[in-house]
Amino acid sequence: MIDLLLAAIQWDKFGIVIGIFAAIAVVLVVCILLVAKFCKVDADEKIEKILSNLAGANCGGCGCSGCSGFAEKLCKGQANLGDCHVTDAAAKKEIADVLGIPFEESKPTVSVCKCSGGKYAKDTFDYVGAKDCAEKAKLAGGGKECVYGCLGEGNCSRVCPEDAIDVCEGCASVNPDKCTSCGACMSACPRGLFERIPADAKVYVACSSHDKGKAVMTACEHGCIACTKCAKVCPSGAITMVDNLPVIDYDKCTKCGKCAESCPRHTIVVRY
Repeated sequence: MIDLLLAAIQWDKFGIVIGIFAAIAVVLVVCILLVAKFCKVDADEKIEKILSNLAGANCGGCGCSGCSGFAEKLCKGQANLGDCHVTDAAAKKEIADVLGIPFEESKPTVSVCKCSGGKYAKDTFDYVGAKDCAEKAKLAGGGKECVYGCLGEGNCSRVCPEDAIDVCEGCASVNPDKCTSCGACMSACPRGLFERIPADAKVYVACSSHDKGKAVMTACEHGCIACTKCAKVCPSGAITMVDNLPVIDYDKCTKCGKCAESCPRHTIVVRY
């Protein structure tokens, strides 16, 4: 039976068909390899150019594990150039040109800790455990009467690539001369106490409590009691009260320092 089938096959035509399919397959494979090669080179070249202009801090403030990951996301359109606060404006302009996107220069910023409690904040118990703010926060409010303030275990200090954060007397403090505004501390703090302010700002609000005055006075000697004195003395109307805390509009602030002088609780801190 098999011999009859083999005898019936027209081997010359069968060979032609096989040859055609083989040739088509070879052509397709070559085309795929060529497309993949040229596309890969183009992408790799962009990534390399972007990486050469990034600051190279590998701080993770952008939300990526490092600058290489950020460069890849930028190349794919999955990240914003503004997410990096370490790279200077000139280098960002070069990256924008590589990506073919418009570039808008932003003002330099630094990070500040919105708390000045520490030893001035009342303890509810003596904490004994891991030197980790996130773990401490899980235990009955972290051992502080104020549930908004710094926990003092130094998560922010440990992740800072510039060694710009110290924990002094139980509260984090940022050295503005070292801070690059990368944002690593913002990601590390379980209470979200860090924020960026203009690098030339003279004052900032060092409190995050939204409690009313009486409760704050019980919990912390430096906490804001929403007395509104700072807002009343500000000659430029740069301070408004929001949820029991002063909010500074730095575009309006004239750096006179009167808000800090009027604050009875030392909640508004002078940076220089």
